[in-house]
Amino acid sequence: MPDHSAPLATSPLDTSPLLTSLLAGSARTHGERVAVRQDETVLTYAQLDDASARVAALLRAKGVRAGDRVALMLPNVVHFPVAYYGVLRAGGVVVPLNPLLKAREVAFALRDSGARIVVVSPQFTDEAATAAAEVGAECLVAGSTEFDALVRESEPMPDAVGRTADDTAVILYTSGTTGTPKGAELTHRNLVTNALTAAETLLQAGPDDVLFGGLPLFHAFGQTCALNTAVAAGAALTLLPRFDPVKALDIVCGDGVTIFLGVPTMYTALLNSGVPEGLDLSRLRLAVSGGASLPVEVLHDAENRLGVTLLEGYGLSETSPVAAFNSPDRPRKAGSIGLPVRGVELRLVADDGTTAAPGAIGEIAIRGENVMKGYWNRPDATAEAIRDGWFHSGDLARVDEDGFYFIVDRKKDLIIRGGYNVYPREIEEVLYEHPAVAEAAVVGVPHAVHGEETAAVITLRAGAHAMATEIRDYVKERVAAYKYPRIVTFTDALPKGATGKILKREIVVDQHTPEH
Repeated sequence: MPDHSAPLATSPLDTSPLLTSLLAGSARTHGERVAVRQDETVLTYAQLDDASARVAALLRAKGVRAGDRVALMLPNVVHFPVAYYGVLRAGGVVVPLNPLLKAREVAFALRDSGARIVVVSPQFTDEAATAAAEVGAECLVAGSTEFDALVRESEPMPDAVGRTADDTAVILYTSGTTGTPKGAELTHRNLVTNALTAAETLLQAGPDDVLFGGLPLFHAFGQTCALNTAVAAGAALTLLPRFDPVKALDIVCGDGVTIFLGVPTMYTALLNSGVPEGLDLSRLRLAVSGGASLPVEVLHDAENRLGVTLLEGYGLSETSPVAAFNSPDRPRKAGSIGLPVRGVELRLVADDGTTAAPGAIGEIAIRGENVMKGYWNRPDATAEAIRDGWFHSGDLARVDEDGFYFIVDRKKDLIIRGGYNVYPREIEEVLYEHPAVAEAAVVGVPHAVHGEETAAVITLRAGAHAMATEIRDYVKERVAAYKYPRIVTFTDALPKGATGKILKREIVVDQHTPEH
């Protein structure tokens, strides 16, 4: 069976294929156009370029040099793009972190990446400052009087620090179902080519477009398809720090959004909230979904209510992220993730390592300009994931006679709750720290609003006693709010195989099990 792939033509690049060149180019060409908007706060491309140049100068004054890591703990506010391009302009490597993380989780990422500075929003300072103090990093509070004064007083750096296309630009922390989180090293080439592909061939975006910025910018999807794509196209990005369906529709109408980017739970929330008749959605021309499988019923309902074509795509943090997409200028297939994008090849791998037979299910393997350099300081994990030049995704799919891919299941046990990734092993590690817990398994169960809900099934130590609410609260105090299990049930024994491994596929979660 032949591999279905897009032509591996080199994406058109500036002579300096760096993320900083995308902003520099748009600042030269579209200086007075709106680059980013958050409610009443607006930055033009000239202002974004100037602000990021001042942040770069401040970071250089604090000792940041080429290749140094700087963490960002920022929601979707204007400080994110300013700091993001500022770090890159200073020659640094951006380490984006979910601002909802707790100190223990932040400390791990800072220690593992070696980040010497963390830039955080005021409302998330406590956890970041605690973690920074623990690992000896400096905490800068973006939006504080002190920070804003330091930025204003910094003379803008005229040019970006020299880097090469194959230097690491961003480290995105991700995790499988085994071990601690891993930092995916994405190069300037990875991210620039993926952004240009999104701008030119997928979204077909230009300076007159307005992109909806509700996807978290600390995730690969929002970072590439919203932020970097908008900057590459000279388009405007209108930000929503925390998704709310009513506020989202206000932004779409008020700011004249032309391209809506979302995850399935966002579309479900929009539909459940009711899309009022008479809304001015006349400028909206395209909607995009990724991050998880989009139910076909939701796809059709969203298209009918929003009056726009909704295209589904597929990717991972390790692939910058876009690997496949239903292109706007080709027939699309509902329920499909589409075809490989420009510069990318896909194949399905059978259990024996060969290409899966026609019609058979196999693991998606990806090769191309979007595939990460590797996992930061994890050569073992890199060698396991990238074999013979192919990144093995852990996702199972089939491909039809036209080359369209359809996700069948996840090989990994990853839970996607409301568009956020929840990794069972991480939660299980916390559960095992509770003195009453003997064994624990964390699984995802279907949920009407969030797509999946996190459930913990637990056996207690002999003679121990615990309430479900106690277990929930224990985990809630130690991990980000979207991660802790809302469903906690108890059992006498977890199903196991011959080797003693817990068989999650045999676990049935009874959501009505009484609390112990």
